[in-house]
Amino acid sequence: MPARRTAADLAVVGARIRTGDPARPLAAAVAVRDGVFTVVGDEGEVRAACDASTRVIDARGTHLVPGLVDAHCHPLWGSRAARDADLSAVGGLEDARAELARVAAGKGPGEWVIGHGLRRGWFGDGLRAAVVEDALDGRPAFLTFRDGHGALATRAALAAAGITGAVAFGDASRVVCDPDGTPTGELREPSAMEAVRTAVPPQTPEERRRRYLRTLRDMAAMGITGAHVMDDHPNDAGDLAAMDASGRLPVRLLLHVWVKPEMDDDALADAVRRASAPGGERWRTGALKFFLDGVVSGGTAWLRAPDTRGEGTHPFWPDPDRYRRAVAMGAGAGLGCTTHAIGDRAIDVALAAYAAAPPRPAGARAPRHRVEHVETLDPADLPRFAAHGIAASMQPLHCEGVRPGGDDTWSRRLGPERAARGWPVRDLLDAGAVVALGSDWPVTPADPRVGMAWARLRRRPGSADVPYRPGQAMTGEEALAGYTAAAAWVAGEERDSGRIAAGMRADLTGFAADPVTLPADDLPALPVTLTISGGRVTHGG
Repeated sequence: MPARRTAADLAVVGARIRTGDPARPLAAAVAVRDGVFTVVGDEGEVRAACDASTRVIDARGTHLVPGLVDAHCHPLWGSRAARDADLSAVGGLEDARAELARVAAGKGPGEWVIGHGLRRGWFGDGLRAAVVEDALDGRPAFLTFRDGHGALATRAALAAAGITGAVAFGDASRVVCDPDGTPTGELREPSAMEAVRTAVPPQTPEERRRRYLRTLRDMAAMGITGAHVMDDHPNDAGDLAAMDASGRLPVRLLLHVWVKPEMDDDALADAVRRASAPGGERWRTGALKFFLDGVVSGGTAWLRAPDTRGEGTHPFWPDPDRYRRAVAMGAGAGLGCTTHAIGDRAIDVALAAYAAAPPRPAGARAPRHRVEHVETLDPADLPRFAAHGIAASMQPLHCEGVRPGGDDTWSRRLGPERAARGWPVRDLLDAGAVVALGSDWPVTPADPRVGMAWARLRRRPGSADVPYRPGQAMTGEEALAGYTAAAAWVAGEERDSGRIAAGMRADLTGFAADPVTLPADDLPALPVTLTISGGRVTHGG
């Protein structure tokens, strides 16, 4: 039997390294073997761990940090949602119509158009599919809103799905209809969206996987080494297993399994079973995903008091006690529970459910319980996060639509008092909470450089925009930690990743300058020079 290799497989030398490790905060070189850091120190120490077969990367001029992790994104669903038309960057409704007409012109008669990125504000009070149908020349189309909590379906799409009027769902989802019962084409929340999405002609597995890989490679080029995936489609685990087995996954993934209000006890048990499955070399499960509400702008966030239109008073789960029991069931199985909770009432119920659930075993490596988004929080609830070891998972760009004077949809819906306490990042940090950062792509851009800039500025980088609640901004160190140490802690991986230290997983992101000290306005243009995920070079090098 050949002797086990002891020299490094990979070494990076000549860099300026911000390790995130209090025992040695700065270094100049690292050695890696079998996907783990073996030496972190100066160049001489690292070269002593190499031999002639070691791949050595000269990283002079590069600033290395622990590998960046997007703690909340939808790379699989997002790749499917925008497979024909990505409308997220267009300037308004007329531009969206023009793009849809361009896409439709390349389709055969009766072929579907699938798109993503509509904004509710484009439609004013006329939110209905008829506004875009002529651009599509009568084709069936399924177009999701940028927030992911609604869609427009054309009349041809509704007909293909067999929808002619209102539909009863086991949650707060809704097919919006005119007073005469005719569907407007607006679909609110996941079950209503899925009722039409099931009629969309499916892609082949290889088509899906090609799209996924393009997205994941783009993420690696942005410096992302890992991601917490908030998708759940019946094909996801099989697709990830196939890509992993072929060595094609450039980003390490933590997959969440959705738990839905309509699930009976057998279905809940099956969700727990799927979330307890082992995963693969570069992906795993271990977490359940719940939704307690929707979004403020759509009137589906669950609030302590109605919004200014009288909406926001109902949870996504019609029976919140069943949500609490489902959380307890997941926690009792050793799983992390993740709850989408935007409104102050939804956050309150999520925190209470976690506090009452079976405790996380000491020393467990399972993901921790977390609340996603935390958009409008009662200040009295701030201490509850740290008190019960619950993470706040937040997305810095979510406040991009808030405008001075409160004339945006989000602010008008909440009213001045609640709109003045949105996205309380600084308050959460000061209260001892762990705040992990992510993008929610494709809702907002996946680029963590843009995310770190927004976390520090609370406004669009490179602009003279008025910041939204600038007192809630993060420092450079805190923004970096949100994508590294905090993301690792939320995933239950603080002993394995989030720092550059011997024995930790070899995840690195390299920049042309220090992302902590660089002015935040300059972050989006900062070149990513190197990405290493689990000892594998996935970009640069």
